[in-house]
This record gives sequence, C-alpha cells and structure tokens, in this order.
Amino acid sequence: MPDRPANDPQSELDQLQQGGPEAVARLFSQYRERLERMVRFRMDPRLSGRVDPDDILQEAYMEIDRRVQDYIGQPTVPLFVWMRQITWQTLIDTHRRHVVAKARNVNQEASRMPGAGATSVSMAAQLVGHLTSPSQAAIREERLQRVKQALDAMDETDREVLALRHFEQLTNNEVADVLGLQKAAASNRYVRALSRLKQTLDNERDED
Repeated sequence: MPDRPANDPQSELDQLQQGGPEAVARLFSQYRERLERMVRFRMDPRLSGRVDPDDILQEAYMEIDRRVQDYIGQPTVPLFVWMRQITWQTLIDTHRRHVVAKARNVNQEASRMPGAGATSVSMAAQLVGHLTSPSQAAIREERLQRVKQALDAMDETDREVLALRHFEQLTNNEVADVLGLQKAAASNRYVRALSRLKQTLDNERDED
C-alpha cells in the first residue's frame, strides 16, 4: 500500500499516536508558516507593538502539546484546523492580558476584543495599501475607512469566509471545517463575498 501524503488526516493521526512529542513538534513545524500568517493578519494593532507573533506561536505550541491526547481521542476536525483554533484562542487570551487588562475602564475602546472589527481593519489595510502611495496619506486614510465600512456591512460569515480564503489562504474544505459549514455553502459564500469586494474596490478605482 502506498504511503499517505503528509497532510492526510489519518496519516497525521497515526504520527501523533506513534510519535509522541517529536511528532507534535514536527507537525506543528509543518504548519507554523500558515499559523503565523493567521496571527499576523488577526493581531490587533494595539497588541502588535507589545507581543511578537513568535511568542503567540510558542504559547500555542505548548498548549497544543498539552492537549494533543484530547485531539487523538476525538479528532473532530483536521489537525491544522485544530491547531489553528488553539492558536486563535491563544491570540485572544494574549489580547485580554495585554490590552484589556491594562484598560482603565472596561467600556473604553481598548477593551474591544479582536474579531470582526479587527479583521475588517486588517483586510482594508492590505487592500488599500495596494491602491495608494505613501505620499497620498490623507486619501489613503479616507479610502481605508470606506473599504472598512463596506467590509463591516457584509454578512459576518461572508466576511469571515473571505478573510479565511483570501487572506489566510485556507482551502475551501478548511474554511468549511473552521466555520462549521457545508463545503458547498462555504464555496458559494466565498464567491458572493469576493464579488462584493471586487465591486467595492472597483468603485474606489473609479474615484481616481
């Protein structure tokens, strides 16, 4: 029987069962670049000046290693999706410690958790960054706000599908697993969100 590919779910599960901590380290290393992309994309700007993405990844790895037996016993999603979930929760917990805990008033804007708003900011910044030059700072800021507003106006799941596919570069199957959607629904939502985003960017270019 031929060997399964390295990212085959059963192959990865076999490696975890038989390889112990070394297998966890090897598989985490295999996905580290993708996990780092997520962290850099999702990290709130107020946190990025205080915490390095490597710190988030190291903490996530320790939690993954600690909980790997739970995953082996009930692997409900592919390994990468599970690792991403833990890394995302680690990022949220880090945000709470470094941003929320330092807010003088829990009602201040500083208490906002990373989520839809932070995602829209990250998406808008990357998109608008390709549309304007540094010398057009005022124009860029205005467009940044308009693109962010358009993203915020999207259905939350559509926006998240777009973020996962277009910015985190997940496959359609991975997006479906992350969001608990049928694969066809995830694909349809991505097409719809991408069309709306294209319309928004086309409108911005028409104003040049």
